[in-house]
Amino acid sequence: MNGNEKLLEIKDLVKHFPIKKGLFSREMATVKAVNGITLDIFKGETVGLVGESGCGKSTLGRAILRLIEPTRGEIILKGSNILKFNSRELRRARRHMQIIFQDPYASLNPRMTVGNIIGEPLVIHNLVKTRKEKLDKIVELLEEVGMRGEVINRYPHEFSGGQRQRIGIARAIALRPEFIVCDEPVSALDVSIQAQVINLLSDLQKKLGLTYLFISHDLKVVEYLSNRVAVMYLGEIVELAKSEDLYRSPKHPYTQALLSAIPVADPKTNKKRIILKGDVPSPISPPSGCPFHTRCHYEIIERCKTEHPPLRELAPSHWVSCHLAK
Repeated sequence: MNGNEKLLEIKDLVKHFPIKKGLFSREMATVKAVNGITLDIFKGETVGLVGESGCGKSTLGRAILRLIEPTRGEIILKGSNILKFNSRELRRARRHMQIIFQDPYASLNPRMTVGNIIGEPLVIHNLVKTRKEKLDKIVELLEEVGMRGEVINRYPHEFSGGQRQRIGIARAIALRPEFIVCDEPVSALDVSIQAQVINLLSDLQKKLGLTYLFISHDLKVVEYLSNRVAVMYLGEIVELAKSEDLYRSPKHPYTQALLSAIPVADPKTNKKRIILKGDVPSPISPPSGCPFHTRCHYEIIERCKTEHPPLRELAPSHWVSCHLAK
């Protein structure tokens, strides 16, 4: 992590999706997938992003890259708001921001060879002049992710899941970006292969000076990789802290419930599991006040039902959105 040099500033980012209320209804509703997120990402760090399915993690990652257009907000990259970029400016900005997708097969074009998949961004951004220069660069990228250059003419279906994800990583680092969104990059892989890919991502970060937004359901993987961790619930960040602080002393009741669910390989452990009551509210009509108050295991007060808790700093660099957290 390079001191306090900000690479990205996300300010009040919102992404709402309009939907019909029913199959035959003309009345429209709004899914509040990302609901006013503010987050700074510093150069060289890994920010882990965790939360239940449907909380808006992947939507946030893709909105930051403008793979989906945010409803409003600001995304400041090196002093410029990329939401104001035209198509040409956005293409130039893509050299600095890339993504590794969750499904290593669906993210690769089955009709293209490995060489064409990895070489495509090099051609689009005019980073290679000759065919030989392109082939040499592709082989170099394959070797960087632990694969042999001789596979350059093979197709995605000829590889295992772990190998396909390595190809996806090679494509992501081809332009030497500074920021990569890792959208659950190991969730579709076997456990042994997960460890290899996680170590590869860690090695590439050190070698290339990469900055990651690492989205995952696996809290142990996030703890291992991340400098800081953000916890999302119903489209909002409810807790943000350094990794060791958050895992040692979670402040928000939702974070406490998530961490209590981590399996412990000790049959004699007396770790207490916090079971959340009820279901996750609909992002179409989230609860008033604190969005978590309908499932909270704290003794809630009237303020929880009526007043939205701001994200406040309870300890150095430890931010929590809860009226009752101490």
